[in-house]
Amino acid sequence: METDPSSLAVAKCAECGSFFAPDDMIRHGNVFVCANCKPRFMQKLAEGAEIHTGEMRYAGFWLRLAGVLLDGIILLVANSALQLIVVYALSQSFFTTPDSSAVILFLVLYLIQLAISISYETILIGKYGATVGKMACKIKVITADGGRVSYLRAVARYFAKFLSGIILLIGYIMAAFDPEKRAMHDRICNTRVVYK
Repeated sequence: METDPSSLAVAKCAECGSFFAPDDMIRHGNVFVCANCKPRFMQKLAEGAEIHTGEMRYAGFWLRLAGVLLDGIILLVANSALQLIVVYALSQSFFTTPDSSAVILFLVLYLIQLAISISYETILIGKYGATVGKMACKIKVITADGGRVSYLRAVARYFAKFLSGIILLIGYIMAAFDPEKRAMHDRICNTRVVYK
């Protein structure tokens, strides 16, 4: 009878990242190491080097806040520059031919600014796991199992941030008290923010 490989217990080697049966590995605390990596791992232990335990190191509230503020500044500068260009162009045409298209133009401007914000967060988190602000703080967004965040999940996380904000920022403040430093949008999208 053939055994389904997905049903077998496996462990990830802390050195090479490959998966093996736990019986074929050595265990040090909660770290598993394969036979091929054992000499290198033992050398690190002998030298007193820091051993990667495979556990996630969650980014704290203040570091996450710094990343959000940096991203906010970047988006503020980009959107303000766009707004100045549109307002200047509108003012030039307003004095020559005043009409009611200003409201439509400002609505279009708002939609463009929203698209810039959504694209900024979605593309950077989907591709690199971090926005520019998070990169500067050396943190990144991952899934609960440590994997890369998909573009779809990055979009959902962007909109879930609105929920975190509209309830008096309580959704953000939750990160200060959660053991895994999750904000409400992290809970909704099952993501974590960790050190790189």
